[in-house]
Amino acid sequence: MMRPVLNREEYMTLRDSRKQQAVMKAVREGKTEEKRHLEQMSYSCLPNEDGTLRGTTRMSTTVGMDVDHIAREEMAAVRERILGKKEELGLLMLEVSARGEGYHLVFKRRQELSQEENLKWASNLLGVKYDDGAKDITRVFFTTTAAELIYLEDEIFNPTPTLPRGGGVLQPSNSNIPTALGKECPKGEDGVSFPTTFKGIPYTAIIAEYWRQTGGEPSEGERNKCLHKLAANLRAICDDSEEWLLEIMPRFGLSEQEVRNIIRSACKEPTKGSRTMDQIVCALTNNQNEDQNEEEKENNFQFSIFNPQLKKLPQGIRESVEAVGPQLALPVVTAVCPAIGALATGVVLDVHGHKKGLNLIAYIAGDFASGKGNIDPVVDAWMSEVRAVDKMYQMQECEWRAKKRAAKNKKEQPEEPKLPVRCLTLNNTVANLAERLANTEGKHAFSFTPEADTVAQKWRSAMSDFSVMLRQSYDGTKYEREAKSADAVNVHIEKLLWNVCMCGTPDALYRVVNNYTDGFQSRIAVARTPDNTFAPLEEKPYVLTDRQTERIQQIAHLLPLMHGEVVLPKLEAKGREWVERIRIETMMNDDKVRARQRFRVCVTAQRMTCCLMLCKVCEMLIQKHGLSGAESRLKQYPNLWKEMLLRAQTPTMLEAYDVIADSLIENALYFFRDRIENAFMSRDYAGKNDRRRIGRNDSIYARLDMQFTFEQATQRSIAVKGAGVTHNSVRQMLKNWKKQGLITQDEAGRYRKVNS
Repeated sequence: MMRPVLNREEYMTLRDSRKQQAVMKAVREGKTEEKRHLEQMSYSCLPNEDGTLRGTTRMSTTVGMDVDHIAREEMAAVRERILGKKEELGLLMLEVSARGEGYHLVFKRRQELSQEENLKWASNLLGVKYDDGAKDITRVFFTTTAAELIYLEDEIFNPTPTLPRGGGVLQPSNSNIPTALGKECPKGEDGVSFPTTFKGIPYTAIIAEYWRQTGGEPSEGERNKCLHKLAANLRAICDDSEEWLLEIMPRFGLSEQEVRNIIRSACKEPTKGSRTMDQIVCALTNNQNEDQNEEEKENNFQFSIFNPQLKKLPQGIRESVEAVGPQLALPVVTAVCPAIGALATGVVLDVHGHKKGLNLIAYIAGDFASGKGNIDPVVDAWMSEVRAVDKMYQMQECEWRAKKRAAKNKKEQPEEPKLPVRCLTLNNTVANLAERLANTEGKHAFSFTPEADTVAQKWRSAMSDFSVMLRQSYDGTKYEREAKSADAVNVHIEKLLWNVCMCGTPDALYRVVNNYTDGFQSRIAVARTPDNTFAPLEEKPYVLTDRQTERIQQIAHLLPLMHGEVVLPKLEAKGREWVERIRIETMMNDDKVRARQRFRVCVTAQRMTCCLMLCKVCEMLIQKHGLSGAESRLKQYPNLWKEMLLRAQTPTMLEAYDVIADSLIENALYFFRDRIENAFMSRDYAGKNDRRRIGRNDSIYARLDMQFTFEQATQRSIAVKGAGVTHNSVRQMLKNWKKQGLITQDEAGRYRKVNS
């Protein structure tokens, strides 16, 4: 919600409150995450008529400009340059940004220019680069204190705008009042202030959603009945207060006394909650979270279900997260799951009727110094027992090589041993890797690299071979390689089992995955490290302790003892539920890229969740019998782990599935959506689709009114997808919606949403 700041006194009061000063002090001391608690101001737009910021297209007569990342030695010169051109610019406000690395300025809008053109004009005039990520009119600025305010003109404030009943703020069309994000509290007749928001959601938005879900605003003749139902539902979130309801209820032409009588009648009914209001608030809360700006999304990306429920995570996983810190929870879980799947090499999971091993390929993407290196020792801890066995085999190979060199000119040559080394370096050739993979005795091989560029450089001329091998390893299918030469490597692998985890920068990811139509990309589980560019150094850095290593190794020791096929009905149902949810969301927006990603994301997420559940089984056995006792039980009762795994399908584990699946699909789209779209639109590919990235709550379906025509559907499709939309594509989209039961069509050809 937005509200006007009406004069200099109010403006300075907001800037210099105790809270504002305390937050600014914390930000300047390096606690940049606190910045989101600062007052926020919008200078370039007017709010919607209900006082909301989201989606407004109404420009104010001023423009807010963000000039960021100025070298400290240049700050003074830039400030003097701005002040020296204040008359030509039409400067109204100048402040130092929250982090102290730039400026925010407000100037008079050139009406003949668009928002971006105004910013470019000012940028050229001042000789400074504006933040091109802050060029939309709804951009808000984190306001600093009075001490950081350099220049302020009273002209930035206008006379008091009218405040319509119900708490919304409607500014005059010529307003250039800086607008704060917040809420207005109307007062009842007795002077008591009533909040205009519930759990941060404006009552105006709640009422609008209520009408949307119940068939639209009432027509004349049904006003009293519909308003009575609205009041009966709203009172559940207004403490059954008649005065409060009177402040927020719409009137539709009725007098205040008539509305009061309707409210009084509704409040006389037995007190009860409202499931309708619960559903509306839940839906709007989700929408509100999804509509956060990009900076807030990046901050919130660092957290997940794994943080508040860390104690509920199974042994091994819990220690892995503790070793790297909660901000790297999802990246470390994504990294260790391929290791767990390789250790539990005998486990076969039924997903959608297909029985496959826990075959996983992961990529942890992050900028340099973003914490990826903290994951390396954790993965090593999981694979330490296998590496110890491999070291013994490698010593035998060294002995063979020494004997071969000694017998170089002899007729009798020592026979080369075929040793089952399972931890394979990626700094290798196709032939050597193929030979190693053929010698693992039917068990999973595992490869980990902290530098994905190792792959990009070593396999530069053979990247397609690398892609093919990994694609077949994900599916656990046959892999064969033949050559004419007797000395060349020839392999015939019935089931290629090879789990891989790579860490690297985003640009290295694109060097590893350079084909977007062959299915390699959709088989990779991608996780992102959080942006720690401005994060302060940890006083006590997270490190893997000996105790954590020991507890990880306990789980790793038990996993190879599990063999057999398992069906997890609750996990399968959760996976199908997730796939169906994404299908409906993507169909509403005709988003084929996201819709296609869901298939393999579902499989990968089920395999990863199964890895967590296997750790839970091991933990329960260790807690009850100790490590040696757990080992004995697994050997004595081969099916015990299956029975326990069924019981491990707890709400926490199923909730973890949703977190993992949502993370995988969003990261896949974050890194690859544009590249996938371009690849499918290429002349080299048979299909052609015009797609662009867009959120679920801004879909074509959501943009349409409750009742709409074919022409309106076409217009909305063009607005979302561009001018390439055809009538045939719109007809097919509507046909899909009708088939799904999302819409109906009357005899006149008009469409109506069903249960929208």
